[in-house]
Amino acid sequence: MKTVSPVACLPVDAWAAGECSLKTDLVVVEEPLQIKLQYGQGVTWQEKSLTVTMRTPGHDFDLAVGFLLGEGIIDTPEDLLLLRYCSSVRAEERGNVLIARLSPDKIFNLTLPERNFITHSGCGVCGKTAIEAISCDQEVLAPGIPKIRSTLLMQLNRMLLEEQTVFKYTGGIHASALFRTDGKMLFLREDVGRHNAFDKVVGAAFQQDLLPLSDSLILLSGRVSFELVQKAVRAGIPLIAAVGAPSSLAVELAREKGITLIGFLRPDRFNIYTGKDRVIFG
Repeated sequence: MKTVSPVACLPVDAWAAGECSLKTDLVVVEEPLQIKLQYGQGVTWQEKSLTVTMRTPGHDFDLAVGFLLGEGIIDTPEDLLLLRYCSSVRAEERGNVLIARLSPDKIFNLTLPERNFITHSGCGVCGKTAIEAISCDQEVLAPGIPKIRSTLLMQLNRMLLEEQTVFKYTGGIHASALFRTDGKMLFLREDVGRHNAFDKVVGAAFQQDLLPLSDSLILLSGRVSFELVQKAVRAGIPLIAAVGAPSSLAVELAREKGITLIGFLRPDRFNIYTGKDRVIFG
């Protein structure tokens, strides 16, 4: 299996102080990952291509598992029988095609909303073919718990930056980090796609049987859109904090599902859009 670096070194013409010079620059790698699903009972297996997402190579199994969970295809680790790279592909596709086989006990719902074949790295919902497909029928999370101190919240941004290895070298990648509400970082994943980074974190936690993540906070390096709140609800994450802004639909869904949603997180300030009762001030 080929190993793909998350960064590439490219030549650039750099303009500075009125002069142009040839230099090299590290840029984040973006490649397609196709996820195929095998399902059925006994020796009768069917195969379906679920999606192709543009991602940064690395933690691909976490990404696939997080995606399957977020789409409602799996609910427990026992639902997934195996996950492997596909070997029956062209040389240039090796390492970019994954096969996930469901347990024979898990019934795959063929009426699940279809997705367009390609999902861009910036969006997890744009591939859905119907407006109804973006609804979220998960239960409302328990109000008021867990709690987190405002002083700790304002430290998380610095903690995220310190651990973003690829970002330090490229400046062109998103990150999601899962923290306990006492400030311990559990997982951090980087990816060119915001929803991919989120899926990688949740997929890592899922594979260690940590869901629901009811005593956790997820920190996002960018903005918060609807599908990221949807993924948090699915994983049972009660707190979302982001360096960027939320969208109106993200705020609406967070309020509906009992999630604390924080935006514009800085070392000295933040905005609470929903769920103020989980934040201890001072």
